[in-house]
Amino acid sequence: MKRQLTIGAFVAASLLAKGSESIDRLTEAAVVFEEIMKTPDKGIPQDLLAKAHCIVIVPGLKKAAFIVGGKYGKGYLSCRNGGGSGWSAPGTVRIEGGSVGFQIGGSETDAVLLVMNASGMDKLLSSEFTLGGEGMAAAGPVGRTVTAQTDALMRAEILSWSRSRGLFAGVSLTGATLRDDLDDNATLYGKKLDNRTIVTTKVQPPKAAAKLLLLLNRYSRTKS
Repeated sequence: MKRQLTIGAFVAASLLAKGSESIDRLTEAAVVFEEIMKTPDKGIPQDLLAKAHCIVIVPGLKKAAFIVGGKYGKGYLSCRNGGGSGWSAPGTVRIEGGSVGFQIGGSETDAVLLVMNASGMDKLLSSEFTLGGEGMAAAGPVGRTVTAQTDALMRAEILSWSRSRGLFAGVSLTGATLRDDLDDNATLYGKKLDNRTIVTTKVQPPKAAAKLLLLLNRYSRTKS
């Protein structure tokens, strides 16, 4: 009996720690996004954000994991609600692999991706897909507005950026694989929902997502 109680207490503590970790990461994603958008001359062009179908924010990726080809990190995605009114509850995403272009300096790197059309959104919401394979990706431009609309930029389904040691720049994530994290979704929502279900069925977002959704709505507001 004592052994069973000990095991039960350990499992409960592990679940509690995992839940705290998921909430902390969600808060960190909001902080990363706010810091980037507070410097519009060096951040994501707001006209691109206003047109984006989805966003992915992955805070604090570990450089050591890049070198050995291990797990890169976890973050969150959110997509536009039907009719473009606000953003969906966040789904958890894992990012793995990637090209040398992903391995910029610094011990930790934050990554942000914008999905620019319905086709890219459909790929993002699949259980797994690889950038540059099923999805055409390009390094995103930096600045207040998009001034140089290159052919590659106009065709890209997904635009990506990376920030390390305060440096924010467009970066190629070709070869990186994104996939649902059902366990972390279960931690946030109480059951193993996939990201497509979270995004398309108007699942109620957790309280921890309030700041991130507020910031997304603020900075992606289209000008009349």
